[in-house]
Amino acid sequence: MTTRKKKLSVRLAVTLAVAGVLTGLAVGLLLAVGQDLPQIQGLEDFHPSAVTRILSADGRLMAELFIQKRLPLPLDRIPLPLRQAMIAVEDRRFYEHPGLDVIRNAAALLKDIQAGRLAEGASTITQQLARDLFLTPDKTFSRKLKEIFLAIQIEGRYTKDEILRLYLNQIYLGAGTYGVGAAAETYFGKKPEELTLGECALLAGLPRSPERYQPLEHPRRALARRRIVLRAMLREGLISPEDARTAREEPLRLAAPARTRTLAPYFVEHIRRQLLDLFGENAVYKGGLVVETTLDLEAQAKAEQALLAGLDSMGNDPAGDKAAPAEGRAHPDDIEGAIVAIEVGSGRILSWAGGRDFSRSPFDRVDQALRQPGSAFKPVIYAAAVESGLTQADRIYDGPLVYRLPGQDALWRPQNYSRRFEGETTLRRALEVSGNIPAIKLLSRVGLEPVLALAVRLGLTSPLQRNLALALGASEVRLLELVSAYAALAGGGLWVEPYGLVRVRDRQGREIYRAAPGHRKAVSQETAYIMTDMLTGVVTDGTAQRAKGLGRSLAGKTGTTDDFRDAWFIGYGPELAAGVWVGADSGRPLGPGWTGARAALPIWTEFMGRVLENRPARPFQPPAGIVWAGMNRFTGTPARPGEPGYVRAAFKAGTEPK
Repeated sequence: MTTRKKKLSVRLAVTLAVAGVLTGLAVGLLLAVGQDLPQIQGLEDFHPSAVTRILSADGRLMAELFIQKRLPLPLDRIPLPLRQAMIAVEDRRFYEHPGLDVIRNAAALLKDIQAGRLAEGASTITQQLARDLFLTPDKTFSRKLKEIFLAIQIEGRYTKDEILRLYLNQIYLGAGTYGVGAAAETYFGKKPEELTLGECALLAGLPRSPERYQPLEHPRRALARRRIVLRAMLREGLISPEDARTAREEPLRLAAPARTRTLAPYFVEHIRRQLLDLFGENAVYKGGLVVETTLDLEAQAKAEQALLAGLDSMGNDPAGDKAAPAEGRAHPDDIEGAIVAIEVGSGRILSWAGGRDFSRSPFDRVDQALRQPGSAFKPVIYAAAVESGLTQADRIYDGPLVYRLPGQDALWRPQNYSRRFEGETTLRRALEVSGNIPAIKLLSRVGLEPVLALAVRLGLTSPLQRNLALALGASEVRLLELVSAYAALAGGGLWVEPYGLVRVRDRQGREIYRAAPGHRKAVSQETAYIMTDMLTGVVTDGTAQRAKGLGRSLAGKTGTTDDFRDAWFIGYGPELAAGVWVGADSGRPLGPGWTGARAALPIWTEFMGRVLENRPARPFQPPAGIVWAGMNRFTGTPARPGEPGYVRAAFKAGTEPK
């Protein structure tokens, strides 16, 4: 063997040895890296986290719940130009390589070696998907090897279209959006299939550096990046020069920045808590649920406006002194309120405002606050009396009353708010003027047990006192449950569980929940109608005469607690029941004169007037067992029109005054 041949043999042997060592090292490194790689099996069942959307009754978006804003789409809903643009700029050989673009990666690796760090991005779409799904974003050689290893595995298991679909739904595109569906909506206010070529190109330019190129903050950079994408598409023969020129000259038409304020935030929070109870946190924040509710956004806006206007108009006293609250009284800024409206007969919640400002205080005074209802509880006692056989013409004595408290030497001397007594009067008149003494005597006459049982049937589930102070509304209740009780009287005695959640569908559109509100008979239709007639008297001739100006059939009751700590008005028409509470969370008094008629009723009247203004006026419809008779509202004796104290009153057949 010649010297030259010997040298060639040695070189070949050394080269083979080095290659073998390098190959062994590479294989060993890949095996070592592969030891702790995640398993890719099951990607066909992978569902990226998606936005849960809460909708109003007419399908308008009220709120979104998410950790990452993403609206997953099937590939056929992602327009071809967007797919082509993404491939042209991110991975031009996507449909040719096995997960690793050797040419592109080799060029990038050379630059990385020269730089001494991973600086040049050359990941294929499959590599990017592997990184986003399974790895951290750290720029290390170890992570890069894992990325390659996973990409090859993914390519061996899934089709290119499956990989592209996952990528387009997973990729981060700036401004808190993930996937092309969310990005199309956020930036352009469109569905992906509505995008122009220029808009597709702009979105395709975002993965390189989402926050640097996102158009809401950096429109010039976004347009410059769009030109690069269009050139790439033109180079690949995906678009014509004319198409490229038209898209390049297309003005940037961005959607108005998404509102950050959730509509009806107290109601949305109520729904969110229900969703968490039903489906759990993972489904609610990642499951892409579509949540249909009962809320009427027009009624909601009117409720919020009426509440804020009413609260803002309040000072520390009826004279309107806002400057210096008296010692122990609530400051005007601390006065809170709530309003809720329910559709009579169905239980559908149409409006719900649990306070002045959710961002300042998320505490919900519609269903979280327990407050004394004062005289707003009295209709429960009167309904129990009518159900037991009493009539609104029956008389009761309104005079001084003294009770010895059980187990105590102290005496209880209840008073009427007016500090006056009516003497002998009818049940109707006693309710109209909200007499405390008649209510206590009536409760004593009917009995605690029938009243407590009726309260439960009317939906009052809060614990109630088992003593005569119940007649004065001393037991704390929630606004929502009290309004539902009045709605039962408006609805012929049938209590229907109030509800706001109608239906929930999963991301595939399958129904996974539908409301089935509970209902039960609380009182007879006749009793319910007689109570409506008596509560109409509160509006026409009693403590709620302010509402008479609406010129509609309305019924309701005011409520005021000791020291003016709580002010209420709960009322209804034939179609709608609504309630208002005003007070301070601290329990401090509102100040002298701030009764339910003065603090809560104006809010209720403003709301009902506006929400009903375009609806025809309807009367309450009596059931078959009702008869009408003229009576003197003060004595209960028969009376004719034109006589003093005359009122046309409803009775169960056979019980009218004769």
